[in-house]
Formats: sequence, C-alpha cells, structure tokens
Amino acid sequence: MSRTAATRARARLAPTRLAPTALALTALLALATLLVACRDGGDAAAPSGDAGAAPGPTAPASGSDQADAGRFLAAGAVVGRVRIYINPGDATPVLTLAHPNPEGAPLTFAVLGARDGWLQVRLPVRPNGSTGWIRAGDVTLARHSFRIEVRLAERVLTVFDGDDVVQVEPIGVGARPTPTPGGEYYLYELLRPADPNGPYGPYAFGLSGFSDTLDSFNGGDGRLGLHGTDDPASLGTDSTNGCIRLANPAIEQLARTVPLGTPVTIVA
Repeated sequence: MSRTAATRARARLAPTRLAPTALALTALLALATLLVACRDGGDAAAPSGDAGAAPGPTAPASGSDQADAGRFLAAGAVVGRVRIYINPGDATPVLTLAHPNPEGAPLTFAVLGARDGWLQVRLPVRPNGSTGWIRAGDVTLARHSFRIEVRLAERVLTVFDGDDVVQVEPIGVGARPTPTPGGEYYLYELLRPADPNGPYGPYAFGLSGFSDTLDSFNGGDGRLGLHGTDDPASLGTDSTNGCIRLANPAIEQLARTVPLGTPVTIVA
C-alpha cells in the first residue's frame, strides 16, 4: 500500500477533562507507519521480532473506582513521562511512556481500578492485555459512559452510551493470515490522514492493541486501527490486514462522539 503523507503535531488534553477525540486533534498526525496496513494486497514488512516486553495482564483491583454501572474512567497524562509499575507502591518502574506519545497525540489510558493514590490502567503496549499501575498525580481523570463492541463474525461495530445503543455499523475486518485479534482494548489515539478520501478515510483511531501476526508493518509497530475507507464495498467482508474499517460518515460520527480511553471489546 502507498504511504499516507501527513505532518505531526501535538494534541493536548483539556485541564479538567479529556477533550473529545475530534477536538484533541490540533493538526495532522503521522499515520501510515503506525497502523497495521488495511488495504488488500498490502506488502507487509517482514516481522522484526518481539516489539518489547511489558507487565502482563492482571485482574482489576478490588475496590475499583468504576463506581457507577456503565461508567468508565479515562486518564490523560499531565506529566512528560508516565512511569508504569507492576504493583502499587513499588519503588522501581518497569516501563516509562512519553506524553505526548510518539505520534504527537496525548498519552491516554483506560482505568481499571484505584488504590491509595494509584491507578490500575490498561496499557497501549505489547503483549495485548497488558496492565500496570501509575501514580494518580501523573494524570487527570474524566468519567464517561461510552463503550464499543466489535463482533467479528457478524462484522458489526456497536457503540453504547450506558445501556443505550447510539451507533451500529457494518465493518471490514482482518482476513487470514492476518485476522483481527479478539480482546479488551481502548481508543488510544485519534489520527487525521492528510487525504480524507484515501485508504484510511477522514479519521483513524489507534487502538491500544496490536496484530498477533505482524510485529511490524511499513516501518511501524503493527498497532491495530479503527478507521474509514476509500473502498465501501469491502464493508461486511474479511478485507484487511487486521484493522477495522468503517464507512467514512460512520468514522466521522465516532470521532465526534467518543473520547479517547473508551473501552473496545473485540469478540469472535
């Protein structure tokens, strides 16, 4: 596939809440080197091996701060580097993530639990499902009620606001040998391609997860994407190298509606 040209810029969080994802973009962000390529017949770079270790999955903390049913917390960094710990209170971090992230977008986490000035968060790193603990003072919190469910067999994406369904869309998903991996993720960043009529459409979300079969692609790290398309006939089919594509009006609506940090569940 051809590389989508774009310039990078830093997008920022509002001081008291996470900005809506469309507003979080202040300029164009680099795209083609980040996401798993999604056009049929794309020439994948040879896998380059493990992209880096991170703390493995852990269970959400007891006494979670997810107090209200159907409500979620998103955490946006307010420091230049957020340290990740295996356990709350540990003296030595196992990982440090930069804010803004390497693409210039605000570093954002989905919160799973809280304990004594610490937050358990889902991490945007390999392996998929990784979680860790961060200091509550390193982030600002925003509560919201959105979640996204992707059903691969039905090739349908559904957006919920609490118990209400607010958007249902047909999607294109990964074809073998690069299927879309199931799991629990979140909306990590929002990108705006230079060409809104190109292969990624007018907007593309980067998810917190990665391809299970591509360790790298086109110079990027194989991160999963959720984006528009210039091939609407491919919706409802297995037609990508692992990411999820929607009609352009659908991704525009999603970009206007849901915040970064929104949970994304992908099921078979």
